Amino acid sequence: MKSYRKELFFKTESRRAFLNITQEVQACIDESGIKEGLVLVNAMHITASVFINDDESGLHHDFEKWLEKLAPEKPYDQYMHNGFEDNADAHLKRQIMGREIVAAVTKGRLDFGPWEQIFYGEFDGRRQKRVLVKIIGD
Repeated sequence: MKSYRKELFFKTESRRAFLNITQEVQACIDESGIKEGLVLVNAMHITASVFINDDESGLHHDFEKWLEKLAPEKPYDQYMHNGFEDNADAHLKRQIMGREIVAAVTKGRLDFGPWEQIFYGEFDGRRQKRVLVKIIGD
C-alpha cells in the first residue's frame, strides 16, 4: 500500500467563501499514482470546513443565509469566545459544515455521484489557511 500527503493553501479575499477544490484534489490523486484507495481531505484550521455538495450558486447562497441564521456574525458580544477575537460564529459554522471528507478513489479518479464536488468552506478568511490531502491505496 502507498501513502501520499500534500497540503493545499487558500486565502480568500472575503470573510466567508465556498471554493470548489475538486480539481486540486484530483490533481493530488494523479500525482500520487494511486489507482484504488481512499482520499481524506480536511481543513487544518478550526474556522474552515471541507464538505461535499453540488456546485450551484443558489445553493451556496442558501448555505450562507442558513449558516448566518444559525450562527450570526454580529453582534460580536453575543458570544463568550469573542473576548480576544471576533470569530466565534466561524467556529460554530465550521462545526455545522464539518471538518473533512473521505472519498473513494477508483481507477485513479474520485468515485463520485453525478453532482458531487469537494468544497473548502471559509468562515474567517482574509488570511492563508491550509487543507491536508492524504491518500492511501495501491
